Amino acid sequence: MTSNFSRRQFLLGGLVLAGTGALAACTSDPGPAASAPGPSLRPTPTPTALGEPTVRRTLTARPLSLDIGGIEAKTWGYVSDTGDAAIEATAGDVLQVDITNELPESTSIHWHGIALHNAADGVPGMTQDPIEPGESFSYVFEVPHGGTYFYHSHSGLQLDRGLHAPLIVRDPDDAEDQDVEWTIVLDDWLDGIDGSSPEDQLTMLTGMDMGGHGGMDMGGEGGMMAHGTPDPALGGDAGDVMYPHYLINGRIPRAHRTFNARPGDKARLRFINSGGDTIFKVALGGHRMTVTHTDGFPVQPWETESIYLSMGERVDVEVILGDGIFPLTALAVGKDDRAFAVIRTAGGQAPRPDVDFPELSSTGLFLSSLKPADRALLPEGTPDREVSIDLGGQMMPYEWSILTDGQSSSATVQEGQRLRMVMRNRTMMPHPMHIHGHTWALPGSGGLRKDTVLLRHGETMIADLIADNPGEWAFHCHNAYHQETGMMSSLRYA
Repeated sequence: MTSNFSRRQFLLGGLVLAGTGALAACTSDPGPAASAPGPSLRPTPTPTALGEPTVRRTLTARPLSLDIGGIEAKTWGYVSDTGDAAIEATAGDVLQVDITNELPESTSIHWHGIALHNAADGVPGMTQDPIEPGESFSYVFEVPHGGTYFYHSHSGLQLDRGLHAPLIVRDPDDAEDQDVEWTIVLDDWLDGIDGSSPEDQLTMLTGMDMGGHGGMDMGGEGGMMAHGTPDPALGGDAGDVMYPHYLINGRIPRAHRTFNARPGDKARLRFINSGGDTIFKVALGGHRMTVTHTDGFPVQPWETESIYLSMGERVDVEVILGDGIFPLTALAVGKDDRAFAVIRTAGGQAPRPDVDFPELSSTGLFLSSLKPADRALLPEGTPDREVSIDLGGQMMPYEWSILTDGQSSSATVQEGQRLRMVMRNRTMMPHPMHIHGHTWALPGSGGLRKDTVLLRHGETMIADLIADNPGEWAFHCHNAYHQETGMMSSLRYA
């Protein structure tokens, strides 16, 4: 089937959120946030065998105003030399990105999910010095695997001001038989709304033990929960922050994006949860979605009506589009609000943003339950080393932690070893755990490849990796507020 629309036209599907805003790590005391959990090893230097860059981009991080749908947010963002902060490459490309910092504080860029060399990973105090105001920095690295990725600041809470954008890596081994393709960026938004900032929100959270509830209700068993209906699959407390807006591709529901196609078109949707504190449940009215990839790696195809997507996770789905106008909804789990867009293959009136439909109330798929495609499997082997990871913390006082074998220290591994990480969530909240520089294989899911895994309350998850990428690598919760208050550690090569 041919299409009247170019692949490039549909790659971003009207995405104008160039990655906005970034919160200040330097304008106040970050408390126990610790971008680096301890004395840092020297990062592994840039490989000399990379070759000449095949994709070059120039970015400027600076203050800007963003229209999210009739609402102006004064925030920070990436401005690109191409006019589009999204980056596209092909597996095997060498990518060079030159960034200039015009923000009032230091910044950085982390290439989320990419197994690149250590010096390009973008974690200040661990793999590089911060990029100070007025300074520039060049990231040069190879993109070894195809998939749906994104890049974002790894400085303070800047991610939650929106310093992020998609990074799509074409995989020559993927079937390119879709008629249309859209990248769908989910986000929660408060920066620049009524003078609010993520840093203000963190101050409120860390001050709750001094008597302020900050718009939140007490939950059970010593926890807190945001105002909203609990999702039974995730428990009562799915997030800490009640955002004023939830976005799809930079737009609020009443000024939603519309994705246009034709009846019968085969569509590929690449979902990215770039939010700071929100797990989304995604569904497309009148359709079942076939999951084909998660976190960049192919899976055994699985049909589902709805999907849970935690912060930092990505998922690719395929859909044969019906004839009509269909709601694409991302429920903000536990917050009684949503992000919303429309897929249109026919004329007529678009559905209201608050429309409910059967797929939205269906049993949602957790991505860690998928099975990997054969070509995504790590080589088989017995773990050479096992570490115990305990996730801890609570709302009052607002502090979160990672203990490795009972200690507040980094996990260590030797190059070439197979490492097993046994992660246990001891808290009342879900935590999306993210590893840098590697991709886990989940033995409980047949070796499913993931770099970000959601651990629900009380859940234990086993994740293996092969230590083939020397350096020191961040390992943390991808809830920005948990990371900033202590749920941050690292994996070090001995």
